[in-house]
Amino acid sequence: MDIHSLLCMKSSFLRFHLMYCWRVGGLMLQVSKIQKPYGAKTLLQDISFVINSGDRVGLIGPNGCGKSTLLRIIAGQEQADAGSVSFAPETVCGYLPQGLAFIESLSVGAAVWGSAYESVRTLMRDLEIRMASASPDEMELILAAYGEAVDSFERLGGYDLEWRAEAMLGHLGLGNIALHDQVGELSGGQQTRLSLARILLSEPDLLLMDEPTNHLDLNALEWLEEFIADYQGAVLMVSHDRVFLDRTVNRILAFDEAKHTIKEYPGTYSDYAEAAEHELELQWSAYRDQESEIRRLQQDIARTKEQAKWVEKTTTPRQPGVRRYAKKVAKKALSREKKLDRYLESEDRVERPRSSYSLKLDFGAMPRAGQEVITLNKLGHRYDSDWLFRDASATLRHGERIAILGPNGAGKSTLLKCIMGQLTPVAGTVKLGANVRIGYMPQGQDNLNPDEVPLDVILRTHPMSETGARHLLHFFLFRGDEVFVPIRSLSYGQRARLILASIVCAGANCLALDEPLNHLDIPSRERFEEALESFPGAVLVTSHDRAFIDRMATGIWSIQDGALRVFVDRDEMLRLNA
Repeated sequence: MDIHSLLCMKSSFLRFHLMYCWRVGGLMLQVSKIQKPYGAKTLLQDISFVINSGDRVGLIGPNGCGKSTLLRIIAGQEQADAGSVSFAPETVCGYLPQGLAFIESLSVGAAVWGSAYESVRTLMRDLEIRMASASPDEMELILAAYGEAVDSFERLGGYDLEWRAEAMLGHLGLGNIALHDQVGELSGGQQTRLSLARILLSEPDLLLMDEPTNHLDLNALEWLEEFIADYQGAVLMVSHDRVFLDRTVNRILAFDEAKHTIKEYPGTYSDYAEAAEHELELQWSAYRDQESEIRRLQQDIARTKEQAKWVEKTTTPRQPGVRRYAKKVAKKALSREKKLDRYLESEDRVERPRSSYSLKLDFGAMPRAGQEVITLNKLGHRYDSDWLFRDASATLRHGERIAILGPNGAGKSTLLKCIMGQLTPVAGTVKLGANVRIGYMPQGQDNLNPDEVPLDVILRTHPMSETGARHLLHFFLFRGDEVFVPIRSLSYGQRARLILASIVCAGANCLALDEPLNHLDIPSRERFEEALESFPGAVLVTSHDRAFIDRMATGIWSIQDGALRVFVDRDEMLRLNA
């Protein structure tokens, strides 16, 4: 056998061995030393990890740390400046971005099961119509074409794909949408859920999902948790939903915002939070011990230097032995000082733990409202002949924090708009108590002027100096020149923080918040919860974040089947609805 044949055999064996190792070892994805700068800023630095078959991995970190960028790099939609991304042979990767832009004229069916399937499906229907009036000669050609179309249809999933698509759309709250409707007729939230249905229906080997829980109600969240638990492939996802992460993942990849690296933790989000807190305590302890030892050494060096100087000053040249000893002591002190300086500049030094730069809310002084803040009396609203809710009666009292729950489309946002006077209810009344000043945060962030900058918004909301406005915005994480960035160029998270800032400086004593946690990272969500706990006024809030609801809510208003029902908490609601 010649050398060429031997080399070919060796190459084939190596390819086979590599494929065997990938499959037997369960390794599906290997990310190695990814680096990605943005201008002068480092976003990703030496990012490395692996995903194995069956893994459920949560990717967490503050907004802007590079989570979405990393997913785009893995999905091949963006290039890293260094490093590599390797998949196991024949691995199919599915990617769900935060915002997927559909062609507006595309049908819902074509969007969820793909244009190839839709084309074959349409061809079959056209051929079936032609069969009804075809001549014998034409029939033979039509039947041949129809047979090929059916074969293609079956390879793409057949009627089973349609059944699965309809079931999945139902679970995601899109069951009332016709498959022939155009995507452009759907709301932004509906399009987000449609993109989730599309990626889940394709059943790739590896799912990459960026905020898959956005715009999902509680029922859809629980269904998605069950879907991921039964999923045969691997999952890597970005999420800020703590309960969802606890119920779905077995590993956490946490971003270090300062070092631009990630660290791996086994277990759920709660396991990670406990481990990270323990690490922080250990670092603080080591840092304090280190600083105490540094102070001791500095004092010892200073004392030794002073002793050498004193000996030199209090002796004469006729005492050479004493002076030689003093010089040795001074040299020893200098040597210790240089050694300490080297340690202070080395990587062995324990860094001071960095305080996370999180959202800070101070609601300040506000006018005191009456005991009954908002009263609903037989309130009802409908679009055309379809009632969202009717005969809704409830009272929000001072100090209460009420979570408004219900399926998507039940009318939660509409209820808040009726309370705010942005919609005139078809039936019933809304009565505000004396001296009530409501701060409103809409879900769509449509109360912001895209041409304004954050500084203008604050100055228009409440008269103050530019320095005072910049100081307030600094509390809401707007650094430096970010206060001059047009709102159209801000991220959704930045816009959410800006609305919160304007509510704070307006002096509201009642908050009406429609999905306020959307686009906030986990630390900011936790700080927001802490702020609401100290807020002395009343709160009405819609949210699908179960950790937030369980911690914050003193009561539940649930819109179910067109009726508003009042519960003490979420557990009572679940128990009575079981």
